[in-house]
Amino acid sequence: MLKQFPPSELIINEDGSVFHLHVRPEQLASRVILVGDPGRVAMVASFFDEGSIECDITSREFHTITGKYKGKRITCISTGIGTDNIDIVMNEIDALVNINFKTRKEKPVIQSLDIVRIGTCGALQPDIKIGTFLASEKNIGFDGVLDFYAGRDKIGDPEFEEALMRKVTLNPKGARPYVTHPNSELLNRIACNDMERGCTISANGFYGPQGRVLRCDIYNPNINDQLADFRYQDYRITNYEMEGSAISGLALLMGHKALTVCCVIAQRSARKANTDYKPRISELIQTVLERI
Repeated sequence: MLKQFPPSELIINEDGSVFHLHVRPEQLASRVILVGDPGRVAMVASFFDEGSIECDITSREFHTITGKYKGKRITCISTGIGTDNIDIVMNEIDALVNINFKTRKEKPVIQSLDIVRIGTCGALQPDIKIGTFLASEKNIGFDGVLDFYAGRDKIGDPEFEEALMRKVTLNPKGARPYVTHPNSELLNRIACNDMERGCTISANGFYGPQGRVLRCDIYNPNINDQLADFRYQDYRITNYEMEGSAISGLALLMGHKALTVCCVIAQRSARKANTDYKPRISELIQTVLERI
C-alpha cells in the first residue's frame, strides 16, 4: 500500500514547491550536484549551456539552479554546512521525484537520482597532497543523523565500525560512527582512474570534531593520529569533510546513486592549508559535469 503524507510531515508551499528548497517537482533534474557554499552554485552554473537555465531559486542557505551542460539537464543545489542540512536536502529532493504533490501519495515507481557532492576537505595521510581530487569509496559518519532512520544497520558496515571503535578513543556519550558506501557505478564513472580514492570522515563540526584545538581542549587530543594509523582490510582513513556520510546513507535508504568528491585544501599532518583553491575547485566542477 502506498504511503500517504499529511501536511505536517510534507510541507508544500502555496506555489507547489517543497518547504525549505522552494523547488517544484518539474524544476529538479535527475542529475543533481550538491555543493556546500551557496556562492558555488553560480560557479557550477557558469559552465551551463548558454540560455539553458530554467530556474534560479534562493531560500535561506539553499540556492538551486537547473540548466543544461552539453545538453545534459543538471540541477545544482547548495546545502550549507553540515549533515543536518543534508537531512533536509536529501529528503526534499527525494520527495520532489517520488511523492505526488497533488495527491500526497508515494509514487508507485521510485525514481533514482544521480547525486554528486563537490566539496573541499582536509587530508589525514601525509602522502595526499593539497590540490588532490579525492572520491570517497567509504563514508564514515560521526554525526548521528542515520541513527534516526530504520535500516541504518542494513546499509552499514558493522565490522568496519567495530574495528574503528576499537582503535579510536571516542567519547562514549557521543554518537556511534556508521560506515556507508557510494554507488559503485557512479564512483567508477566520476572518479575514473585519475582521482584518489579513500575513506572519508564526515565530522559534525569544523573545529573540535575534526581534532582542531583553539581555546577549548578536546576529548581526545590524539584522535587524528589514531585515525591516520587505522587500517581495516585494505582501507585507510584519508580525509575529513562534513556532509558525505548523510548523503551516502540516505541515498542508500532511498534508492538513489550518490558520491562525494572533494578537493584537498588542507594537509592536517603537515599543518598546511591553501585558501586560494577556487581555480582547482573549478577544474573539479568541470570534471564532474563531464562525467555525471
